[in-house]
Amino acid sequence: MKIGIVREGKTPPDKRVPLTPEQCVEVQERFPGISVLVQPSPIRSFKDEEYAALGITLQEDLSDCDILLGVKEVRIEDFIEGKIYLFFSHTIKKQAYNRKLLQTVLEKKIQLVDYEVLTNKEGFRVIGFGRFAGLVGAYNGFRAFGLKNELFDLKPAHECDDLEEMLQHLDAINLPPLKIALTGDGRVAHGVIEILNHMNIMRVSPEAYLKVDEPEQAVYVQLLPNNYVRKTGGDSTFDLMHFFNNPAQYENTFLPFAEATDMLIAAAYWDPKAPVLFTAEEMKADDFRISVISDITCDIEGSIPSTKKASTIDDPFYDYNFETGEMEDAFSNPNNLSVQAVDNLPCELPKDASLDFGRNLIEKVFPSLLGEDEDGVVERASITKDGQLTEKFAYLQDFADGE
Repeated sequence: MKIGIVREGKTPPDKRVPLTPEQCVEVQERFPGISVLVQPSPIRSFKDEEYAALGITLQEDLSDCDILLGVKEVRIEDFIEGKIYLFFSHTIKKQAYNRKLLQTVLEKKIQLVDYEVLTNKEGFRVIGFGRFAGLVGAYNGFRAFGLKNELFDLKPAHECDDLEEMLQHLDAINLPPLKIALTGDGRVAHGVIEILNHMNIMRVSPEAYLKVDEPEQAVYVQLLPNNYVRKTGGDSTFDLMHFFNNPAQYENTFLPFAEATDMLIAAAYWDPKAPVLFTAEEMKADDFRISVISDITCDIEGSIPSTKKASTIDDPFYDYNFETGEMEDAFSNPNNLSVQAVDNLPCELPKDASLDFGRNLIEKVFPSLLGEDEDGVVERASITKDGQLTEKFAYLQDFADGE
């Protein structure tokens, strides 16, 4: 069986890879009868020469491969009929810009396995770039805080050679006694916590966080849904699964934290049916304290009204005017809120992110993909097969039909 690594064709270009050169060698050694081929690319963080130096075949035509691996969406004109493809398809929420992609996959009888829905038996995701979104998102938040307050000027993460260098730059700064609120408890949030712990920022409980207005040193609090939403009607009991299943029955209680926070790092998944963290009107209040938001989730005008657009790696920040509700140039007015909302944060550390991703791919996906799929890992993540939507994703039929 042959596995092909496709050239990333999406604009802006993505430098990440599903497997590093060393991991390609490991796959061939661990899984007998498997060979890995790589389509040449001028943009990868790992160069063609690095693959070739380890004996990995570079080949433009991947039509003799059985399985094709990418990272972002494959270009429509590049699909090869009848193959198994693994990549982030961004179709499961009926994203209109990828309707043609899904239609093409069906027409060409491709088995589309989406990384985003690869889960274990318990339903937890087994692969993704969330950790690196958290690492870089936290770093960018501190970079914004330093620039806004003219305290320090961190080197952009994408200009760092790797994670180690990025951490070294953090080691060189001195933080004032600011208060940081983090939302979330998944891979992204844990990446943020890695940064906060690396910087030796004191973690405090939600109760202590609200009690001390001006701490002696920088502190952070991790907020979970029970800290910032409650069931409408005043029911004080909180059931997390009930909230997940019935988000419309809840109202937000985040405002006390907004009045006690200097920097918010948003890393929690948000359901559009759930309450927002705060409204644009609430942000106008004199006691709304947040001055910097690193919105890693990047839900445009979602739970955070100031996230008016996604920013870019080259231009990661913009300001939000509390009074007008409009965007302004970054750090142009000290009274504005400054926003970080890059939507492809892992691309800033492509080598480290790829290394981490490939390790999970080899350990948690390949045994099912290249052997017996006894736990249904690949089956559950297959959106299409044999020209049809699978049962789990049959809800996409009207979308695929253009309705």
